[in-house]
Amino acid sequence: MNQDEIEEFDAQPAPTAVEPASTTPEANGRTEPVTTTPAPVATITIEEPDNALPEVTYEDLPETWRQAMARAGWSSLMPVQARAMPYVMAGRDLMVQSRTGSGKTGAFILPILERINPRLEACQALVLVPTRELALQVSSDARVLAGDRGVRVTAVYGGVGYGSQLDAFRQGAHLVVGTPGRVLDHLLRRSLSLEKLQILVFDEADRLLSMGFYPDMREVQRYLPDHRVNGYMFSATFSPNVRRLARLFLHEPDFLGLSSDNIHVVETEHVYYIAPSMDKDRSLVRIIEVENPDNAIIFCNTKARVHYVTVVLQRFGYDADELSADLSQQAREQVLDRVRQGKLRFLIATDVAARGIDIPELSHVIQYEPPEDVELYIHRAGRTGRAGASGEAIMLIDSLERPQLKRISQHYHIDLLERPLPTDADVAAMVAERTTVLLEAKSRSRDKLQTERMHRFLPLVHSLADNEEGVSLLAMLLDDYYQQALHTPPPLPEPEASHERRSSSDRGRSGGGGQKRRRSGDRRR
Repeated sequence: MNQDEIEEFDAQPAPTAVEPASTTPEANGRTEPVTTTPAPVATITIEEPDNALPEVTYEDLPETWRQAMARAGWSSLMPVQARAMPYVMAGRDLMVQSRTGSGKTGAFILPILERINPRLEACQALVLVPTRELALQVSSDARVLAGDRGVRVTAVYGGVGYGSQLDAFRQGAHLVVGTPGRVLDHLLRRSLSLEKLQILVFDEADRLLSMGFYPDMREVQRYLPDHRVNGYMFSATFSPNVRRLARLFLHEPDFLGLSSDNIHVVETEHVYYIAPSMDKDRSLVRIIEVENPDNAIIFCNTKARVHYVTVVLQRFGYDADELSADLSQQAREQVLDRVRQGKLRFLIATDVAARGIDIPELSHVIQYEPPEDVELYIHRAGRTGRAGASGEAIMLIDSLERPQLKRISQHYHIDLLERPLPTDADVAAMVAERTTVLLEAKSRSRDKLQTERMHRFLPLVHSLADNEEGVSLLAMLLDDYYQQALHTPPPLPEPEASHERRSSSDRGRSGGGGQKRRRSGDRRR
């Protein structure tokens, strides 16, 4: 990219910071994929543990379950429901990989309702979700399925008052669906007890473990009871990072994977976004913010495009570097060293420059443009979803590149699934949600003296919020904090070896009240 192009990029307006809209499935890019190419109908490939349980059929279900399904408008079981339900009923910890919209919610809600004792007025099942909207959706589905069985369901999430949530706990909510931060707030206030908990579910586990929720989830883990709690994780993807973290929360979990049989890279989800050619750079930034990859290779067809995309991402604050034939051998080795050590988040490269580079734990492959040769598509996409892990292959196309998209789909018989291009409002909502989670977690860690010291700035904050210039200053501080916290992810935490209890005095200082708290690595079974 020459100097004129760089100056032109600098002159373009950045994605605007708008009022955060409600984060909906459409807003965060996790909508039900839509097949837009004439690919064959996909069958389902099942990856099961060696000692797999037999799947259940609709006819096998008790009458109460079939009545619940009728209330929800379900006439049959989805594959993930038929396969996962026996594990939940058997009390075997499980990781379930299945696409968004495949019926995962029903796979755990129906067995949970069966295992809950309505006469025991205590929380017996906890479902952790990443967003307020998903909490409302899952709790609503659970109420419909529960019917008149006497099971009380409540949703808890931030951004609203505590009153109705406290009332639900006082009445003895059996099934709690909530975001980690608000659940932790209630545990700290001792308004929620997990002493009678039997089942813990992580819905959309990939997002829970990549959106800054990890510290809160580890804190929630300290409040789990002494007895064995069955754990289940449901997710569209299980990157190597998510799989490792999952084992900190689950006890010897089995893995159940459902994928389309006609996809050559069976552990990879193949998706595309339609992006205007003149807005592809900004579209890429919005997609990265919504997808939030652990790491990725971004493929371009030319050296000039590689350099341009690298500059764009670096200017936006991402940890990105390029690899092309124009680099000196010393510069190339420096980039490759960062890649080998796992210290580079985004590598931008041409197909030729990326030959021979192996990144075994790559969560995403992003194709800034379709390859000129259809044979290169699988070579690119095949770099993610390796060694039993899952991944995503994302492609950006404009209107002129649609024929190449069709050729790729027909050549490999792949269902290329379209996702709606995130808007600036979608990104603002997602950024606001993540920032709020991080700030709330930071606030909970402050002691009384730090809180007292913080109050010195409250008059200044109110003053700044009253004028446009002051609001810009606050936005600048939040932007700097977000960039530091999210765009430079911390190293993966290792499980703690120690399983010793804290002393009773230490628990008292931590604000746990009468509930037992343990070190992060200690989850007794």
